[in-house]
Amino acid sequence: MDAVPDRTQTRLDSFVDRYAARTAGMTASEIRALFAVASRPEVVSLAGGMPNISGLPLDVVSGAVGDLITQHGAVAMQYGSGQGVPELREQITEVMRLEGISAHPDDVVVTVGSQQAVDLVTRIFIDPGDVVICEAPSYVGALGVFKAYQADVVHAEMDADGLVPEALQQAITSVKASGRTIKFLYTIPNFHNPAGVTMAAARRAQVLEICKREGVLVLEDNPYGLLGFDRDPLRALRADEADNVVYLGSFSKTFAPGFRVGWALAPHPVREKLVLAQESATLCPPQFSQMAISAYLAKHDWLGQIKQFREMYRERRDAMIGALDDLMPAGCSWNVPDGGFYVWLTLPPGVDAKAMLPRAVTARVAYVPGTAFFADGFGSRAMRLSYCYPTPERIREGVRRLAGVLEAEIELRATFGAAAPERGLSTYQGYDGPGTDVS
Repeated sequence: MDAVPDRTQTRLDSFVDRYAARTAGMTASEIRALFAVASRPEVVSLAGGMPNISGLPLDVVSGAVGDLITQHGAVAMQYGSGQGVPELREQITEVMRLEGISAHPDDVVVTVGSQQAVDLVTRIFIDPGDVVICEAPSYVGALGVFKAYQADVVHAEMDADGLVPEALQQAITSVKASGRTIKFLYTIPNFHNPAGVTMAAARRAQVLEICKREGVLVLEDNPYGLLGFDRDPLRALRADEADNVVYLGSFSKTFAPGFRVGWALAPHPVREKLVLAQESATLCPPQFSQMAISAYLAKHDWLGQIKQFREMYRERRDAMIGALDDLMPAGCSWNVPDGGFYVWLTLPPGVDAKAMLPRAVTARVAYVPGTAFFADGFGSRAMRLSYCYPTPERIREGVRRLAGVLEAEIELRATFGAAAPERGLSTYQGYDGPGTDVS
């Protein structure tokens, strides 16, 4: 008689009992899961936030890289400082000056994109169970980092003017009353990813005052700050509070993401810890990428290039908003971003963006469901639409396909009486993102 197999010994991963506890928080984001589908040429992807680098002067970039290899190759391809190339750090201070920041190069730490900066800051501040306060919704890449380090994310509501100070205060008070420790507020004040809104100037002072009074560090993530469409760069939070703000910047959106160069500007004691964390993670950020970007900044009209990017993205924003105005069914609402890459679309009651996604992909259009940007399952009636990469013609076609899927979904629910699932009580019950109805 054959032995009965022991099903308890059948595992897909034989290492499952050996991983560290924190790996339980390491899961693929909903955006990553979309990449394989969204990259197919027949699919109009309104999902990924890939910068459109077609406007880059590749001849200039090629010349700068060629000169770098010819003249400084032995240095560029060698190990470097854990803090970053001094010349580039000096140039970064000039970039930040556009947003009112006065800083010393010694307080800049170059990172492998601003994503690594989020990771390093989280590494040096978070113990398991510590709290990070985030806007609702928030950047999916940061939420993944916080989860991986076993932080608890507490959301604070946003509206058309960004983070609501009263909601921030309520969140801080509630967390402290529960006996937990808040380590920092994570905020994207300019042209928010994913909500597309910008924090009002008056609120910035309020947010800084609340965090300073409550002893909460501010982590200001600002990759889109120079990509406003109709006005000069807004004054950074760090410009008005040097001692309680860690500022993160990146060249991924204003130059090219393939070089993977970002930075953190931090108070001096924090800077020291970031350098140590950087050295343990990568030994040093890539010297070649830093020197290539430094050469580009020194020899090219990079401000003029950013102006061209702003005009290109504004044209794509206009195409997106025009298509939404013309094609979206009743009951939908959306914001009109004044910079950055994203529109936040709220669907009619009862429509679940995540459940609808497979039908959208079948119709050859992709988006990111709003639930990807919440740590607690909210956002089911919302989606993020990205206009940065497709041409205006493709954007309109993508919205046309999406509107068709949505109309069919609404008709189906009207026919069969489907209702939205019940959700547990929350301080923002039924909240799916900032109320920015302009439809």
